[in-house]
Amino acid sequence: MKSLYDVPAPAKLNLFLHITGRRPDGYHLLQSVFMLIDWCDTLHFEKRPGGGISREDLTMALPDNDLITRAAHLLQNHTGCTDGVHIAVEKQIPAQAGMGGGSSDAASCLLALNRLWKLKLNLSELEQLGLKLGADVPFFLRGRNAWVEGIGEKITPIDLPAAHFWVIKPPTGLETSQIFAHPDLKRDTNTATISVFAAQTYDFGHNDLQAVAQNLCPGIGQAILLLNDHGLQARMTGSGSAVFALCKDNTKKVTVPDHFLSRFCSNMEVHPLSGWASSES
Repeated sequence: MKSLYDVPAPAKLNLFLHITGRRPDGYHLLQSVFMLIDWCDTLHFEKRPGGGISREDLTMALPDNDLITRAAHLLQNHTGCTDGVHIAVEKQIPAQAGMGGGSSDAASCLLALNRLWKLKLNLSELEQLGLKLGADVPFFLRGRNAWVEGIGEKITPIDLPAAHFWVIKPPTGLETSQIFAHPDLKRDTNTATISVFAAQTYDFGHNDLQAVAQNLCPGIGQAILLLNDHGLQARMTGSGSAVFALCKDNTKKVTVPDHFLSRFCSNMEVHPLSGWASSES
């Protein structure tokens, strides 16, 4: 087995995000569809002796104890592995965008090191570790587009038609906690079913966080207007500041200000690392 890996960590879009209620402990109940797209970070792993874990930031500076580093230490401590690793990170997915970049990095880290260190943990074991890092990590570990319910723990794989999307991220990000704590957040959307979603797919639903988020971050509204002005129907993804729109014309160009990030993306049927961990106990 190779002593180094270069692996992708794809982003996701929330095709819709409905808040259907709130539990007594304060956690919000949601429904959403998570869809993988080909806007990816790339993580480079080199096995090292001695147990040390180091990280090199190739494109942008990350916090010292980011999710990649935490995932590596968590896996090492859980298994008692004595091997080490050097991880070089090409970060492309913007932070605070609602695109799951940190969670995806953590999932790809767990999958890669499980192989690199020959630990042979199954997918269920990796998911239990992933939950300690973030609610979205199990989705990326499972590696399929999914219908998501509850507080994010109920994940049902679904198939989605191939499609293309313009994704725009304004220069400012958004903290998830700011939105969910806001008194004006709509928390009573009626529950839906997969069959109702399947009948409409990319035209279904809305993002209950969007109204509050636009007030907190004006760049979201600006990005939506940019896409709407090109005849596209835009909405926010997740709880960050990025917005997206289905694009049926692959040649359509969208011009955005220099301080905005934008990318023309395709969805993915499965995660590039699907199958890297056994689904069997």
